[in-house]
Amino acid sequence: MALRHAVLAALLDEELSGYQLAKAFDLGVANFWHALPQQLYAELARLEQDGLIAGREIVQDTRPNKRLFAVTGAGLAELDRFTAAATKPSSIRDDLIVKVQAADHVDTATLIAQLTERAAFARAKVDLFGGLLRTMRGERGEEEFLRVGERIGPYLTCLRGLAFEQGNRDWCERTIAVLREREAARAAR
Repeated sequence: MALRHAVLAALLDEELSGYQLAKAFDLGVANFWHALPQQLYAELARLEQDGLIAGREIVQDTRPNKRLFAVTGAGLAELDRFTAAATKPSSIRDDLIVKVQAADHVDTATLIAQLTERAAFARAKVDLFGGLLRTMRGERGEEEFLRVGERIGPYLTCLRGLAFEQGNRDWCERTIAVLREREAARAAR
């Protein structure tokens, strides 16, 4: 997947400025595609040049003018082409997992500290996703929303982010417990 497809997908619901797009990425898209604000601005320029989005200037009296961007018909066609293309399975690339792989030969206290930090981050993301999901579905229960909600794409991707972070949290907590139990057993010998 290229950044362009993530940007196009983020612009599907409404016109956004570069600043708003960066905020949208932080809250939603960043859960499956990371980009720095300067990368987003550069991609917006490329997408506009390629005719996949259209920008319009908004004149503001008390602040600098801003540009809002929306997906064009060509942009929708590009997303359709992207969606139709075969998808490669994803894989995990995580330096913390490599560190845990070496747990039998390194200082486990350092690993436990890093796992504790990662578990806290995952718990915060679980809370964030839970709040986003509740906001998206409003008064509806999840099953009702999935049956009749207007836009389920963002909801389904948020569900994936939730499951991912729950898995991260659970793995970190289990790994911490195992490392601590092994430390205690070694100390008792």
